[in-house]
Amino acid sequence: MANQDALNNFAQRSSSKWRRFPEDVLPMHVAEMDFDVAEPILKVLSSMVANSDLGYLGPLPELEPAFAGFAKERWGWEIATGGMKLATDVGIAAVEILRAAAGPGERVMVNSPVYSAFFKWIEEVGMVPYDAPLSLTDSRWELDLEAIERGFADGVKILLFCSPQNPVGTIHSRAELEQLAELAKKYDVLVISDEIHAPLSWGSFTPYLAVSEAARETGVTITSSSKSWNTAGLKAGFLITQSDAVRCKLAKLPEAMNWRASLLGAFSMVSAFSDCVPWLDETVATIQDRLELLRSEVAAKLPKAKLFDMESTYLAWIDLSGYELDRAAAKILGEAKVALVPGEDHSANGDYGQYVRFNVATSEARLVAAVDRIAALLEG
Repeated sequence: MANQDALNNFAQRSSSKWRRFPEDVLPMHVAEMDFDVAEPILKVLSSMVANSDLGYLGPLPELEPAFAGFAKERWGWEIATGGMKLATDVGIAAVEILRAAAGPGERVMVNSPVYSAFFKWIEEVGMVPYDAPLSLTDSRWELDLEAIERGFADGVKILLFCSPQNPVGTIHSRAELEQLAELAKKYDVLVISDEIHAPLSWGSFTPYLAVSEAARETGVTITSSSKSWNTAGLKAGFLITQSDAVRCKLAKLPEAMNWRASLLGAFSMVSAFSDCVPWLDETVATIQDRLELLRSEVAAKLPKAKLFDMESTYLAWIDLSGYELDRAAAKILGEAKVALVPGEDHSANGDYGQYVRFNVATSEARLVAAVDRIAALLEG
């Protein structure tokens, strides 16, 4: 790793993670890993730049078989050809799907705590979030299928679904997904399944479209290699449909979506799914090690804090309610100089203010330093 700082992490990086806050703040917030990008991706990018190959993105027949091969090997998902469309990124894919499928004022179901950008996407298209929150059983966050059905029965026609669930790290079980798909079919609901974190799973992940015919008749998957291979700045993602019923609902998707994606990002996706699985496996193992380190550090230094069962992602959801903080992340940023994502950002109603999201995909030294700072504030 080049250009290391005192905490064995990158120095002189230019992304938002390193520029959003002053230098005395430890950045543990945005979902970006402090790891080197996989060598095959770097070679593809270097070759394209060296050849001044920086034009518009055109046809990309390499991507569908690359992802299909990865999905079959990783999850046993057999993907029919012809259902893929490129997009600038997962967020843009979600926004365009929402615009195509519904109109301003319509309700979009979410399951909080959930990725904070979901609420921004819903607001961007003039729609309204409808929350069917996850339920907490012991140390696991799960779908509340009864609450979901109440929303569907009340007329909600779109579910913006996070699978695996960011920020809690839950992989929704096949049984849960089967029931969800049956409910979506019964009430004619479109399920937009954001599966961008799926390759970062060490538990048994099931893609929504692989669950059943009911899922294929109700679902569209949005994903990218950008999260799992740490290339978010390259700007490319895609959506997958597997039924005429869903394609009919999405008939108004703009033809220009392909042109709005990045050439470099698109070819980096091909490389990631084709050539960079060993790098991914090593990274997932490292994330698991960092998560165990976090658990150990929190148990020793923040005894009133609680972590939860996780099977995916490098984003730990921490309950700090034992310290009686109303806006935990703001206090920690202001006084401990550690940047975390506020829990309240993961709800439409400002709930979860005593929770924080903590990025463990960093060096051991930086992770320990962040916990030390938080402990000095809350336990000192």
